[in-house]
Amino acid sequence: MTKKFRSITGNFLPTALALAVIVLIWFAVSEGEIVPAFMLPSPGAVLSAFVNNFSYMAKEAVFTLQEAVYGLAAGIVIAFVIATLMDKFEFIFKAFYPLLVISQTIPTIAIAPLLVLWMGYGMAPRITLVIITTFFPVAIGLLDGYKSVDEDSVNLLRSMGAGRVGIYRHVKLPSAVPGFFSGLRIASSYAVVGALIAEWLGGNNGLGVYMTRVKKAYSFDKMFAVIVFICLVSLLLMGLVRLIEKLSMPYKKT
Repeated sequence: MTKKFRSITGNFLPTALALAVIVLIWFAVSEGEIVPAFMLPSPGAVLSAFVNNFSYMAKEAVFTLQEAVYGLAAGIVIAFVIATLMDKFEFIFKAFYPLLVISQTIPTIAIAPLLVLWMGYGMAPRITLVIITTFFPVAIGLLDGYKSVDEDSVNLLRSMGAGRVGIYRHVKLPSAVPGFFSGLRIASSYAVVGALIAEWLGGNNGLGVYMTRVKKAYSFDKMFAVIVFICLVSLLLMGLVRLIEKLSMPYKKT
């Protein structure tokens, strides 16, 4: 029990101390009026705005989380198909891998207006943007896992009469699971960001729309509060992925 407590404190204590130092510096800068209060509200003002607007932000977060989860789920399916095809067919790998890399160099802020123009102001362009921002890390994680398989294991299964499905089921997929979750952790943070960017450029609901409104109203205390709220939502989603990873791979040491 003592060892576990030391492990927990050893993991979280440095982070807690770093956050405390940042908040103290923030408090000193705002209270000392080094930066005007309307530009940098004090931690107390942000906390007050967070508490007073929590219910409204939670209501708006439902829309953002829906877009993030739907887009992430679709991105996982697309990534699985693409990674499997690129692993199986060398021609597809050589043809599409460079295109996938190039697709990630295009700023999402440039794609979002086009998606809104093509699909309207509903949920479809937001989900599409989340798919574009999330499928790549998952696909690369899966592909790296496929490529890391020991060829001797594959040949052994083939000698025992295993087909393509059997090889993927018993060797390649288990080997790709760690890479899959590594990509999924990255993609889960991208999902919320992608949904927010799409909401900034069009829509009536969501945390991104709320951020646009408070920014135009120069309510920077509310702006900081919603940023903190978004960070908590992203950490919650990443924590859920981490929990699923632990349940899927209980043998893995963390």
